[in-house]
Amino acid sequence: MKRYGRTTAVDGLDLELPAASVLALLGPNGAGKTTTVEVCTGFLRADAGEVRVLGTDPAGAPDALRARVGVMPQGGGAYPGVRAAEMLRVVAACSAHPLDPGWLLDVLGLTGCARTPYKRLSGGQQQRLALACAVVGRPELVFLDEPTAGMDPQARRLVWEMVGALRRDGVAVLLTTHLMEEAEALADQVVIVDHGRVVAQGTPASLTAASGAQELRFRARPGMDVDGLAAALPSGYGAAERTAGRYVVQGRIDPAVLSTITTWCAGQGALADDVQVAKRSLEDVFLELTGRELRS
Repeated sequence: MKRYGRTTAVDGLDLELPAASVLALLGPNGAGKTTTVEVCTGFLRADAGEVRVLGTDPAGAPDALRARVGVMPQGGGAYPGVRAAEMLRVVAACSAHPLDPGWLLDVLGLTGCARTPYKRLSGGQQQRLALACAVVGRPELVFLDEPTAGMDPQARRLVWEMVGALRRDGVAVLLTTHLMEEAEALADQVVIVDHGRVVAQGTPASLTAASGAQELRFRARPGMDVDGLAAALPSGYGAAERTAGRYVVQGRIDPAVLSTITTWCAGQGALADDVQVAKRSLEDVFLELTGRELRS
């Protein structure tokens, strides 16, 4: 548990992360993700409960533990004037058996900016350099806080490949991200938190397949009465117009339900076009559990 005054940022969170696996910690802004990472990495001390990282309390952790853990904080963080290669070499020098910094710069596409001061790197380059610093010491456990923020798709895929390589090498990875696609692609386990508490956990497949829920999406003329469509469907189904002319029906989709939808559309003088049936995405599950309103 961690409190800030009267606000409880983390409340009874229970996480377990085995070696050679990736856990994605998801939640809206203010849900307690970054606070959880800071407690697990020893930057904050929990107010209650027990925290063990590689068998040791990270608060006041000895150097021997810190050498086994890699941290990529949100926003990176570095002296603005330090050059990219210099920064990585300094971090590598703190490890007994580091990876070759030059090789790591090359793998992460940073060789061309090795002599560039940190402040002149793009946001994506700063993020990749922060990742390099987190893994250069061959850690057993890595914390990645929003690792692909500010990256273009090519750089994002590069980071995903690095995370996959860490898993194959037996490293445990905890990542926070707002990209549901990233969590689905990388995570063995997903934990969704809101207001500091776990609201769902499981594999990406188990979360999206819960209750066998599916969606049918179709296009038709905008502004149709979705309440009327919901009333025509069996009990427990939902219908919405997510954007103009693009409709979604939520529930188990079978031939009878599909017939009901197309018949209802015909009764409205509309043709259901571009009909697609799909299971819920992780983003759908996330929004259902944490709400669709904006968080500051």
